[in-house]
Amino acid sequence: MQIFTYTPPSIPWLDIRYKDRDIIVINKPSGLLSNPGRAANTFDCAINRLLQRYPEAILVHRLDCATSGIMVFALNKKAESNIKTQFQNRMSKKTYIAEVAGDLVETEGVIELAMKADPQRPPLQKISPEGKPSKTYFKVLERRENSTLVELKPVTGRTHQLRLHMLAMGHPILGDEFYGDDKVIAASDRLCLHAMSLSITHPYSGKAMTFNSAHPFSS
Repeated sequence: MQIFTYTPPSIPWLDIRYKDRDIIVINKPSGLLSNPGRAANTFDCAINRLLQRYPEAILVHRLDCATSGIMVFALNKKAESNIKTQFQNRMSKKTYIAEVAGDLVETEGVIELAMKADPQRPPLQKISPEGKPSKTYFKVLERRENSTLVELKPVTGRTHQLRLHMLAMGHPILGDEFYGDDKVIAASDRLCLHAMSLSITHPYSGKAMTFNSAHPFSS
């Protein structure tokens, strides 16, 4: 089992990017859990920070602790149901930016692999024909000396999907303590994966909305 040491960042405490009567959008920092785990020391998390200011806030999706970027929360039950349905029916659109190890030869393409939980190494996942299908579109944005900046657009939302898809291509995400080797882990003080944009339909107005957060992986 992976050893998880939790030291959530205190700055910024809450980076709120948008709020109305139905939804609230934040830019989650790397190192902050989306929701609490079983251990008492995991109480400090995105949803609990929001609840201190907005007691009506409801978690509708998650980002990995090490992943930064855009998250949307509901502020009432109708909005919660509507947004969850959008995620479940793949109506929402997500774009991530990752910095991966090495020179990714292909300029763009799609990764389709079946994934399942690895019972020998929780919470890790693994590629398996017995798993659930997963699909990610990728596009190279910038080739660097020892790494590549990549745009990732997941169609499915499997646990660790983007990490595992990049690993399967031979280009693990820098700073990935779950799937990277010592060199990959040492290459960055955080997982170089950022949820740059999220597009949804507003649960009340029906208006298409896109929320953005610039990635922090400047060369």
